[in-house]
Amino acid sequence: MKEIAWSEGTWSRQPISVNEDGRHLVVEAAEGSDWWRTTSYGFIHDDGHGLLADFPDESAVEVSFILDYREQFDQCGIFVVSDTEHWVKAGVEFCDGSPQLGAVVTAVKSDWSVAPVPTWFGKEVTVRASRSGDAITLRAKCDGDFQLLRVLPINPDMKWQAGPMVCGPTRAGLTVRFTSWATDTADSALH
Repeated sequence: MKEIAWSEGTWSRQPISVNEDGRHLVVEAAEGSDWWRTTSYGFIHDDGHGLLADFPDESAVEVSFILDYREQFDQCGIFVVSDTEHWVKAGVEFCDGSPQLGAVVTAVKSDWSVAPVPTWFGKEVTVRASRSGDAITLRAKCDGDFQLLRVLPINPDMKWQAGPMVCGPTRAGLTVRFTSWATDTADSALH
């Protein structure tokens, strides 16, 4: 793994505050920040906070953060984007009283999948996106080995970027601590 300096990324939307604390990056999200496109809710949100750098084919990106937020829909993780209609966010979202490991995959319209991870609260979580050809493989871990979260199709001819993300859809004051942002070669196998 090769660490990526926080200064190497460009924000998709500037957060309320961004502060380096040693090797960590402490970020406060704007109230109402989120990404979503139409499905079920009928609205489009395109104003989350993503710290982005190029995400070329046959590479992987890992983002680590401390899971210490507890308000409905607070979220942190990794954002992978080509344009406003083609993007992925994966990480941990606090939903319905529990931290939920999940992903939103958007190809014109969004979908959403989650699974509760209550034992991850208060710990460091790492989310990994691996790009190879026409697919991105998402994995996550906390206190152990990576577990498969999702495999999704992408258009390999589109330009993609990836990096840390945070959104505070329902409140002001969400502050998260990112502990690492790194790159590597793509995963050699799905299993």
